Amino acid sequence: MNALPTSPAEQSVGPYPLAPGAKERGGASAASAAMISGRAATLRARVIVALAMAGNMTADETAALLGESVLSVRPRFTELFALGEIEKTAERRPNTSGHDATVWKLTPTATRKFA
Repeated sequence: MNALPTSPAEQSVGPYPLAPGAKERGGASAASAAMISGRAATLRARVIVALAMAGNMTADETAALLGESVLSVRPRFTELFALGEIEKTAERRPNTSGHDATVWKLTPTATRKFA
């Protein structure tokens, strides 16, 4: 299993999911990935701590708790899922747009980091 980056150099370097991904090169998605690359590792760590402290949540609930934009937080959930740090629960709750959203939880591996 991949570990979360710990140094500033690791935070913005490396392949997805250690670095933000983009749907295509040179487009808006790539520009957004470049803009968030310096904060992505910190946001992933904050998401993990939030889930450890507050329990299972949707990405939108976590963004609200952290005082961050859902547009910055939602992709971190995808990255953490790819890293094996979080997993989906069977529960779904309405998100800010009113659609049912996945409720996430820490994996046993991630939970042991807080024991």
